[in-house]
Amino acid sequence: MLYECAIIGGGPAGLNAALVLGRSRRNAVLFDDDNGRNLVTREAHGFITRDGICPEEFKQLGHEEIRKYGSIKTENERVINIDRISETHYELTTESGKVFHSIKIIIAAGLKEELPNVPDIEKFYGTSLFSCPYCDGWEMRDQPLAVIADKKVFTLAKEVYTWSRDLAVFTNGEGRLEEEQKQKLLAKGIKVYEDVISGLEGEDGKLKSVRLEDGTLIDRSAGFVTPLWSHATNFAKELGCKQTEHGGILTDDYGRTNVWNVYAAGDASLIVPSQLVIAAGEGSAAAIGVCGDLINEYFDEM
Repeated sequence: MLYECAIIGGGPAGLNAALVLGRSRRNAVLFDDDNGRNLVTREAHGFITRDGICPEEFKQLGHEEIRKYGSIKTENERVINIDRISETHYELTTESGKVFHSIKIIIAAGLKEELPNVPDIEKFYGTSLFSCPYCDGWEMRDQPLAVIADKKVFTLAKEVYTWSRDLAVFTNGEGRLEEEQKQKLLAKGIKVYEDVISGLEGEDGKLKSVRLEDGTLIDRSAGFVTPLWSHATNFAKELGCKQTEHGGILTDDYGRTNVWNVYAAGDASLIVPSQLVIAAGEGSAAAIGVCGDLINEYFDEM
């Protein structure tokens, strides 16, 4: 079967793209290997009518809605290869060896994260340590918070200060904090620790304190970190898609990349800001771009 569109990634961007394509009576296949980076998060915020929803519940609701549209097929598969077949379409191969053919592709696979080099940080990430203050700052307002970052530490510290004045910044011996930036933080009563972090104290994902290399414990109940983000797949690079200055896939307002019949949506194209509601909107726009192009191509036929 030749699909009109293949969507790679079952997060909010991919789900919303599938919804719009289904409602547009398009034959599309959605690939979702259920490995999204927000699955470590217990609650997702900032999405009107869905504020505080569990990411897994969000996905389940999305799939329930998509199933109403019979032209959308969902494959719990990971795509490992994409080849352009002549001038007509692409061939996609999954990890299990299945082969699919599609005229157009939406890359919505999102990002993968590399957390700061702090022992046991993964035990707290998604429970009391987060990456986006706009997503999780309200729940931690006025608490003694930590900012753990080796890059963009000054920017993150300024943002988190909106939610709590009891703030301690940790550069972990690797951060880039200029003296002028440090003085600005100190002037606001923000504590700055530039020593290496030897560990985090707490139980069941709840942070209690940050332990420095010399054994000093700084009491903190929660905080924010800056992961290193990279694309969850290499398809955009392999296909020749251009990137933005932030490393996202360069698109127009309807998700079109510079590559023939390849579109992108969600975190894969935006990088920042990274929120469910924004990614979902991107998926909708890309789907409309796909439909509009299919319509124009049909009427341009002789």
